[in-house]
Amino acid sequence: MDLLLWGVLPYVMVAVLVGGSIWRYRYDQFGWTTRSSQLYESRLLRIGSPIFHFGLLAVIAGHFFGLVIPMTWTLAVGMSQDFYHLNALLVGGVAGVGTLGGILILIYRRRKTGPVFMATTRNDKVMYVVLTAAIVLGLWTTVASVFEGDHGHNYRETVSPWFRSLFIFQPDIAAMAAAPFSFHIHTLVGMLLFTIWPFTRLVHAFTAPLHYLFRPYIVYRTRDKVPGAVRPVRRGWAPIGTPDRTRDKR
Repeated sequence: MDLLLWGVLPYVMVAVLVGGSIWRYRYDQFGWTTRSSQLYESRLLRIGSPIFHFGLLAVIAGHFFGLVIPMTWTLAVGMSQDFYHLNALLVGGVAGVGTLGGILILIYRRRKTGPVFMATTRNDKVMYVVLTAAIVLGLWTTVASVFEGDHGHNYRETVSPWFRSLFIFQPDIAAMAAAPFSFHIHTLVGMLLFTIWPFTRLVHAFTAPLHYLFRPYIVYRTRDKVPGAVRPVRRGWAPIGTPDRTRDKR
């Protein structure tokens, strides 16, 4: 079972995520969207969406720091385990609560606003359930990593080595199997979320308009006559192939 869960299932998830995204982009480009419902309701959306997205960015940064950066690196720069876990509890807890609060606001808005609820697909409902479960379980593991057992569980000695070992195709199954049950459940729900990702509105994250941050300013120029201009401003259009009836009338 451990071999199946921690040695095979992660690669199945990646195959579905990549293959499903390619299929979706190739055959459903018109559906590659968040299907914005701002037209129906904007007040709760303006509150819940920023809280959710900024909280999620912080959660992603925390996962990257905890899973990708080895413990030996942080120890080498003088960051003790106690200090690391304290920051993980405080920063990760705030980010997790913010993300959870944001998604709950969005779910409430979607359920209570008639037109928004009518536009909610079955895939959307499944996605909201799995996403909320992943956030709640993430908060659970954040607290459990500090208070579980006598000194808390150090997931950087179990989950993190397993995660990094996947990239070299030598999964450290024993390390992940040694992690507590709470981390197993959180990891499985996380893999389920990425498995259904290409088939939900979450796929829009792969085409976020990041180029907006780097594009040049758009300069607008008037076509009206400007006092002191060296040459007259040309009008934007001219009739082609039609007689000048004003001149004929003269």
